[in-house]
Amino acid sequence: MLRVGYPATIESELLKSFPEGVEFIALPDSLDHDVNIDVWIPDPYPARSLKIWPHLHGVRLVLALMAGTEWIPGTVGPHVTICNAHGAHNIATAEWTVSAILSMLKYFPLYQDFQRSGQWMRRFEIPGHYARLTGDTRPLYPPVMLEELTGKKVLMVGYGGIGKEIERMLTPFNVEMVRVARSARSDPKVHAVSELDSLLPWAEVVVLILPSTAESRGLIGSRQLALLQQGALLVNAARGPIVDTDALVEALHAGHIRAAVDVTEPEPLPDGHPLWSCPNLLITPHIAGSSPQFGPRSMRTAAGELRRYINGEPLHNAVQTAISPALPA
Repeated sequence: MLRVGYPATIESELLKSFPEGVEFIALPDSLDHDVNIDVWIPDPYPARSLKIWPHLHGVRLVLALMAGTEWIPGTVGPHVTICNAHGAHNIATAEWTVSAILSMLKYFPLYQDFQRSGQWMRRFEIPGHYARLTGDTRPLYPPVMLEELTGKKVLMVGYGGIGKEIERMLTPFNVEMVRVARSARSDPKVHAVSELDSLLPWAEVVVLILPSTAESRGLIGSRQLALLQQGALLVNAARGPIVDTDALVEALHAGHIRAAVDVTEPEPLPDGHPLWSCPNLLITPHIAGSSPQFGPRSMRTAAGELRRYINGEPLHNAVQTAISPALPA
């Protein structure tokens, strides 16, 4: 019988989707003794998982509840098969992305400041803000109080499951979409990341939704930010290291771009960090996938992988295959 270790903080109700004949071992954050398990479902927060890992023995399969697994291979080693939760966070993260785009284009952060000030007439600060940000100094009347998403030029950097879901949600806005991935492909047309610099000047909105790898680290730096048109919106729903933080701070203070980020580098973002006080920036603390459906979807994904593992079927979400033979069912 396979022994499956899971975070004790997860409701036992979510285990009902798992195959029969499995012994579940609840692993508290305060685990202080050794435990033998075959399958490990790590806590979504890496710090908690890293704390108890030295007490876990016999692990041959890791079923992550997150799409990102950057910290896991170096922790468990090459003899362990690792599966991520690909697909489980598509909807929540895509909804965050669309919401962030709309919030910035509708100037919701600024209007929130106006609300707190209790001064209705501060609305007339917006036309000047729009002109400074976009460089559009035409004498527009009625005065500009927000922008529209409809018809915007959107550059999607990363075109996996979440990127496709974002595109689906943006479709009613009739945006012009250009897609970028590691390699070019057709149907639909996707550009190779090597073409990124040539595409950036075209974009009004740039969405980053690609995995964190050695190749993607620092993908957006000073040169790439300078290539963006005045007032372009950068949205990072991927990983913090993909954007050079110092370059982002400089571009924001220069008034060249605006940004909405759910991830940062470093993370968590320390008290007093320059990003906190940057203008034209919306920050959320890495919460884009954390809806009430997070647990159920992730656990159903893990249950499906475990069922395939037991039945000797190909795994759908394997990001690392063990170099040693898998355990018998």
